[in-house]
Amino acid sequence: MMLGYISTRGTAPRLGFAETALAGLARDGGLYVPESCPKISAEEIDNMSGQQYLEIAWRVILPFVSHDIPSEDLIRLLQKSYKGFADKNIAPLRRLEDGFYMQELFHGPTLAFKDVALQFLGQVFDYILAQKEEKVTIVGATSGDTGSAAIEAFKNSPHAHIVILHPKGRVSDVQRRQMTTVDAPNVHNIAIEGSFDDCQDIVKAMFNDLPFRDGMRLSAINSINWARILAQVVYYVYAAARVHAETGKPATFCVPTGNFGNVYAGYIAKSMGAPIDRLVVATNANDILDRFFKTGRMEARGVTPTISPSMDIQISSNFERLLFDLYARDGDMTAQTMQHFRSAGPFHVDENVMRRVAEVFGSGRKDDAETTAVIRDIWRRYDVVVDPHTAVGLGVAQDWKKAHAESVLVTIATAHPAKFPDAVTAATDIAPELPPHLADLHLRAEKYDTLPADAEAVKTYVREHCG
Repeated sequence: MMLGYISTRGTAPRLGFAETALAGLARDGGLYVPESCPKISAEEIDNMSGQQYLEIAWRVILPFVSHDIPSEDLIRLLQKSYKGFADKNIAPLRRLEDGFYMQELFHGPTLAFKDVALQFLGQVFDYILAQKEEKVTIVGATSGDTGSAAIEAFKNSPHAHIVILHPKGRVSDVQRRQMTTVDAPNVHNIAIEGSFDDCQDIVKAMFNDLPFRDGMRLSAINSINWARILAQVVYYVYAAARVHAETGKPATFCVPTGNFGNVYAGYIAKSMGAPIDRLVVATNANDILDRFFKTGRMEARGVTPTISPSMDIQISSNFERLLFDLYARDGDMTAQTMQHFRSAGPFHVDENVMRRVAEVFGSGRKDDAETTAVIRDIWRRYDVVVDPHTAVGLGVAQDWKKAHAESVLVTIATAHPAKFPDAVTAATDIAPELPPHLADLHLRAEKYDTLPADAEAVKTYVREHCG
């Protein structure tokens, strides 16, 4: 029987993989999740420790997509997705010391972990749309890295316009220029006068306006899109298999987290059977998730700009997927809780739920001063230069290691340090260089439009530019 996908809010229609990928957000406002989670046996995990990344990707992804993408086609899509990565291992593990690893996810074309998912998503979209002979308008919000990775994946696509919203003045110069210097007729960049949460709210408002959504054939590339999460599951399985083979222990992953999509992919990997002990959520001063995992209370506060801007988020969209499982997949209860959170304010989960949460998750936070100190410490101790988001993760991982000495830690390294030169130079006196294909980035002409944080203004823009 075909594996289907259901909404976290319980009333949207059940879809197959292709329809789920194109839909992005469910029509009831929820997020799509698989009806069940395919499993990987311990024997398969042992075998994976010696397999290449693409072999593992094929094995992990196929059960989720096989009704819509035959095995042979999936292999070809994966090969095309990762041919542009600078490291043949795609997501290499770097051992810093015994029991302390870093997984480098910044070897893709835009130097961020988003490439792992969005290069695959771009291939999937083109494959599906070519079969359907259809075109879509892709809209997305970015706190820095999603936008450039999505534009790189979809630029010049014959099947899609792509519209990316970023918060004006709240992404790094490199992040902005990677989006706004792409000269392609189907690419449209909008600087929103507000925060990332404002951008994300506008995207959701467009999807929730069903006549507009249908008329413009909207599709989503944010981490609300299940196909993105699926591609990210692979690197957790890849790393966990290797760590288990080397140490005989399950891995504890420390994940710099904003929108909860990356760490949720780790949760799926663990659910599939990957040898994962804990998933440690690492936040900056915008610590809504750290506070939740410590207290069971979800309470949004104002967004504080930091040197790790991709994590400057208060509304973590993908948390709803976890909440759905914590509520025993009760769509009504999930919908009521999320609607209360957005309209009335904080919510709590009970002690029974928190006991289950603590079996899987931990958390920690680092402010800007602590993050700078970690960048400096990692450079001096290991001769490794890291970006501020990775530094947040490494700092929280160090804290976890001190409290759990037997744990084997893998920190997700989310971006190349050259994407955040000011923060890195301030900490190390080293100015990280962009790789050759981006060396002239600051000389390229930019093109973007500025709009207020108003959904109707953005809808008008999309109608005019993508109609």
